[in-house]
Amino acid sequence: MKGDLDKAIAGFKYLLVNERDRKYGLYVNTVGWQTVPPNTNYPFKEHPTGYFFNPQKGRVLQEFHLVYITEGSGLFSTDSFNDKEIRKGHLIMLYPGQWHSYKPHKETGWNEYYIGFAGPLIENMLRNGFLESENQLVDIGLNEELVKLFVRAIEIAKADKNSAQQYLSGVLLHILGMVLSISRNKIFEANSMDQIIEQAKIMMNEQVFASVDVEVLAQRLNISYSLFRKVFKEYTGYSPAKYYQELKLHKAKQLLLETSQSIKEISFLLNYRSTEYFFSCFKKSVGVTPTEYRSLSKDYNNGL
Repeated sequence: MKGDLDKAIAGFKYLLVNERDRKYGLYVNTVGWQTVPPNTNYPFKEHPTGYFFNPQKGRVLQEFHLVYITEGSGLFSTDSFNDKEIRKGHLIMLYPGQWHSYKPHKETGWNEYYIGFAGPLIENMLRNGFLESENQLVDIGLNEELVKLFVRAIEIAKADKNSAQQYLSGVLLHILGMVLSISRNKIFEANSMDQIIEQAKIMMNEQVFASVDVEVLAQRLNISYSLFRKVFKEYTGYSPAKYYQELKLHKAKQLLLETSQSIKEISFLLNYRSTEYFFSCFKKSVGVTPTEYRSLSKDYNNGL
C-alpha cells in the first residue's frame, strides 16, 4: 500500500557486472539499506524480480548475501530450519541456491543493511572453510564500524565511477574480514553498556543529514542522560553532542571533496541552522573555511 511505502526509508543500488569485473574474482550485484517501521508491509516492492520475495513463500538467490540487523527483531528460515529469532546485532549469511526467508516482526519493524556478491574468490573462501554454511546467523553485536563499511559501499555503488566494482570488492573484503574476526574471536561480546553506546553511534550515523537531540536519544535507549553522557565520553572521548557534530563535519568534508554541491547546499543537506553557522563550526574544527578546504584539497590532488 502507498501509505506503507510513504513511511519507509530505503536506499539501494543494483549493479551491472561486466566480463572484466568477473575476472577480478569478486563482484557486488546489489547493496543497500532500509528502515522498516512497525506495522509496515515487507519487503518493499521497488526491488526488481529475482530480489523481491513473499516472506511466506521465500526465495532462492544465485549469489551470496550478508544482511545486518541494527534495530528491531524478526524471523529467519532456511531449508534447514524454521523461524529462528533475529534481533539487533545479528548478521545473516545467505548462500547461492539455498531457499530462505526472513522478515521483521510487525510490532517492531527493523533496520537492515545488505550486500549481494559473487565470484570465485568467495567460493574459494567457502571451499576452504573460511565461511560455514551451517552457521548462517551470527551474533555480531552492534558495531558502528561495520555500519560505516555498508554505508561506504552504498555510496560507491551510487557514484558508479570507473572501477567501482574493484573498490566495492575491497570494502566487501573488509566487511567479510571483520565479520570473520568477530565470529571467530567474539571480540565484540561487549557488556550491555557498550552495546548501548554502539547503538547510539549507529543512530547518529543514520541521522547525519537530520538533527539529533542527544537527550531524546538517551530516552530512546532507556538510559538517563547524565549516565549516557558520562559513559559515552569515556567510551569515545567525546560528549554525545560533540561526537554528532564531528560526524556531520566528516560528512561535510566528504561532500566538499566528492561532489560539486555548493557550500550552501551542503549546509542545507546536513541540516545546519544557517550557512554562516556551518562556516563557523567548520573553521573552528578544521582550521580553514569549507571553501578553503575544497580549494586546498584540489590543489593538493593536482600536485600544486
